[in-house]
Amino acid sequence: MGGNPADMDKKPWEEQLPHGIRNTRGLESDLNISDDERKVLRELAKRVAELAARPIEDEKKKLWTKHNDLEQTRPLIFISPENGWNEIITAEQLQCETPIARTWEMELRKEIFWGEELKDDRVITPYFDISYNYDDGNYGLEPKKTRTSKDGAFKFVPPIKNYEEDFPKLQLPELEVDFESTEKIFNLAQDTFGDILKVRLRGIWWDTLGMTVDYMSLRGLDKFMFDLCERPEWVHKTMEFLRDSVMKKLDYLEDNGLLGLNTGGSYVGSGGFGWTNELPQDDFDSGEVRTMDMWGFAESQETVGISPQMFAEFIFPYQKPILERFGLNCYGCCEPLNQRWETVKEIPRLRRVSVSDWADLEQMAEYLGQDYIYSWKPSPTPLSRSNIREEVVRQDLREALTAAKDNHLEIIMKDNHTLGNNPNNAVRWVEIAREEIKNL
Repeated sequence: MGGNPADMDKKPWEEQLPHGIRNTRGLESDLNISDDERKVLRELAKRVAELAARPIEDEKKKLWTKHNDLEQTRPLIFISPENGWNEIITAEQLQCETPIARTWEMELRKEIFWGEELKDDRVITPYFDISYNYDDGNYGLEPKKTRTSKDGAFKFVPPIKNYEEDFPKLQLPELEVDFESTEKIFNLAQDTFGDILKVRLRGIWWDTLGMTVDYMSLRGLDKFMFDLCERPEWVHKTMEFLRDSVMKKLDYLEDNGLLGLNTGGSYVGSGGFGWTNELPQDDFDSGEVRTMDMWGFAESQETVGISPQMFAEFIFPYQKPILERFGLNCYGCCEPLNQRWETVKEIPRLRRVSVSDWADLEQMAEYLGQDYIYSWKPSPTPLSRSNIREEVVRQDLREALTAAKDNHLEIIMKDNHTLGNNPNNAVRWVEIAREEIKNL
């Protein structure tokens, strides 16, 4: 895979992904943490360890496990402030200056805020995970990107102008892992607070295996839409190329022992966590993680404007063989899957299904029944104002809780690009969600 161009200009402590730091690339340039920075990090790590030791964390862990294994539980709640973290924990509040210490400080402070203030169902664990330092490689042709401001909209200048001329220039990316710097970063974390939190090396190698985001960055959404009608053979060729790219990457990661289990407190899919008794497989060898021991995830938000028939013809056939490799699967993000359900339900071992704000809630409830996790994504818009719109939040929650009363429901508040510069909006949303669940 070619990486996410949207994150090209983000510093690690600004790229607030729900699953933590995806890549330590760029952090290896200065590993000289000062004594003062070390003291700050150790004090924060101690507080995380204290939070992780609370009995409620084990209770939440059991809840997620039952939920993911399709046993009856109350609806589970998770909020990912995402870019809103930069309003909750501002740059001015960070005490560390060295990039790697500053990045770790942000991660630790997020854990503390989750445990002390947000109080959703996310489990605070006694671990600190270090990702690998790696380069995804590229496709031989790279899109150019322009942004209106630091956090503003951006646009691609896609490099495939003419299939006949440009497609032959594409190449399967070569993943390069810098093991030496990865080890140095891991050892630094171990030396800094490894006696407080268990430091683990765990790769986060992809955000999605859906491929269509990469297609759009290479060709452009407008041209892709015309291609479906005017150049369908090239759409198939491009999707085949992208599928082969993902397969090659998964083979490399599996063959070289670089995969890590995402069956515990790992964020999986577009919402929810991986706790389950069903993975890894019964024949799992703790030293060799395979894709079949993991949760897989794909989506195709970029193709929301095409018909279900075109999705079934041009997109899904290339996603399915990738997902067949995984032990359990998640599908979807913002696209309304009620329009694609007859195709999506063919995914082997599908378990977590995204029900976006654009989906028909009642229809999805009927489709999913007791056989899948109903992963509802309410609109983050009411949290984007200076004061949360409580009446809108309650109305949205009541509609979803009523529609999915007989499903395995999880409520995932994400895509928060802003909290209206009011961190309490996130805190209050969790409180309201708990109130509405209790009143159900």
